[in-house]
Amino acid sequence: MKEAEAKLKRRDIAVFKWVAAVMVTLFIGAIVFVTRPPQAGRQPGEPDRQRALGDFRMTDSTGREVTSAELRNKLLVVNFVFTSCSVSCAQVNRQMAQVQNLVSGNDDVRLVSFTVDPGTDTPPVLAQFGAKFGADTNRWLMLTGDKQRIYELIEDSFLKRDPTLITSPMPGGFIGTDRIVVVDRAGRIRRYFDGFNQGTPAAIVQFLSQMHPNS
Repeated sequence: MKEAEAKLKRRDIAVFKWVAAVMVTLFIGAIVFVTRPPQAGRQPGEPDRQRALGDFRMTDSTGREVTSAELRNKLLVVNFVFTSCSVSCAQVNRQMAQVQNLVSGNDDVRLVSFTVDPGTDTPPVLAQFGAKFGADTNRWLMLTGDKQRIYELIEDSFLKRDPTLITSPMPGGFIGTDRIVVVDRAGRIRRYFDGFNQGTPAAIVQFLSQMHPNS
């Protein structure tokens, strides 16, 4: 009898521990959800204000210098990378890889990825990262450079920034780093797309096809 009671007690303790573990996990998940910075632009939309790609001089994953002048008169599909990010960044870059495949016959389009962690994301690191997604270094440029200049470019040209956000999923405190951005031939920021939406690659390609040759 005592053995049965002890067995029942051990089972009750095990169930209690399991329930407690589940509750703790749910509680932590709720905190993360509430405290994470708002990811503006989850839905396709135009920029919050008139924005344009600023002048820059950076280095790509092959060690080659790339300037903004080189990209003039091209349609750009832009995203933001952080190679140490294991889940969300990979998902967004898989979307970029699909875009690369869909525009493979269109020399008018370039894909550009700006790192938000230039201290870690050196050209060799970006080269390894790009290889995971089949990045064609002639058409998909992964760029790094001086941290301050990169941050100034991203903030002025693409995303709002709040450096006080200690829970920001990426370095720099930028809001909306999961977005993919379309830039027209004149360097104007035209549209933001949700980097997590499976329909985004097709939507981007459709949007590009509708842009006037002079835009």
